[in-house]
Amino acid sequence: MRGVVVITGVMASGKSTVAQALAEGLPRAAHVRGDVFRRMIVSGREEYVPGGDGEGEAQLRLRYRLSAATADAYAQAGFTAVVQDVVLGEDLASYVGLVRTRPLYVVVLAPSPEAVAAREAGRAKTGYGAWSVADLDGALRASTPRLGLWLDSSELTVGETVEAILAGRERARVR
Repeated sequence: MRGVVVITGVMASGKSTVAQALAEGLPRAAHVRGDVFRRMIVSGREEYVPGGDGEGEAQLRLRYRLSAATADAYAQAGFTAVVQDVVLGEDLASYVGLVRTRPLYVVVLAPSPEAVAAREAGRAKTGYGAWSVADLDGALRASTPRLGLWLDSSELTVGETVEAILAGRERARVR
């Protein structure tokens, strides 16, 4: 896979781990972590909350623009950029429009809500606060356009998920 690979899904769906493993398996790749851009704001940061708008939403959009531009810069330098972030609903189509590099692949990790809840319970960090697993999963499945490769990774290991992404790369290709 060359170009840009966007890996998205709900919190605790395995995005970070899978993106890192995919990048490590490619000959020349960079892992672009969307959350890094959120954490760069050290003063005045406002978290995005469900149904929120205003500053929290503006900072989310900034994060998306920065990660897309960073992915393009890595791809222009000859790296496969593996972007990982929570990009759901209509934001996914908008994000695809931000990335200029071709080819562009989208992978949506969509494990069951039960698998996500179990993974969340086993993590040191917690991603759920304003959202519930069921609410975010419902939003993923109801409002996210069916772009790219959707994987139910509930029963897959990280290695099996990476293999499924590589095997399904033509289905993942959106541009």
